[in-house]
Amino acid sequence: MDIVFKALADPTRRLVLDRLLEEPGLTLSDLVTGTGMRRQSASKHIQILEDAGLVVVERSGREKKHFINVLPIQQISRRWVDKFSKVRGDAILNLKEALEAGGGAKREDNSQTADPQPADRFALTDEKQASERGPEVTSFFTPLEE
Repeated sequence: MDIVFKALADPTRRLVLDRLLEEPGLTLSDLVTGTGMRRQSASKHIQILEDAGLVVVERSGREKKHFINVLPIQQISRRWVDKFSKVRGDAILNLKEALEAGGGAKREDNSQTADPQPADRFALTDEKQASERGPEVTSFFTPLEE
């Protein structure tokens, strides 16, 4: 995956991928049109994208048509992005459950309300209130001290 991350790190290569996503099958000449990039530079970028498996080439006579291969990006998404999205989603659900279990949000004047204002919903004024959230909620948002 390192080679894919390296290929995606360059904004010019991401632009090439964007163009290939919009218009599959572009030739090298088509890719450089309107970008201000020289053919030699574009060729080097495309080679890096090919080495990373992000672009595949199909020969059609003397022309080389370029197509995006989304599989490496999907693998990165599954390995990195999806994993962290689940953690974030679980933390939000835990927060929701903790707030609902509390019977409403506490205001600074210690009165209860069934429909707290957004600013009140997450306002914590002291250590006692923070400890009432529980580790399943706190651990995602703030580091726990051991």
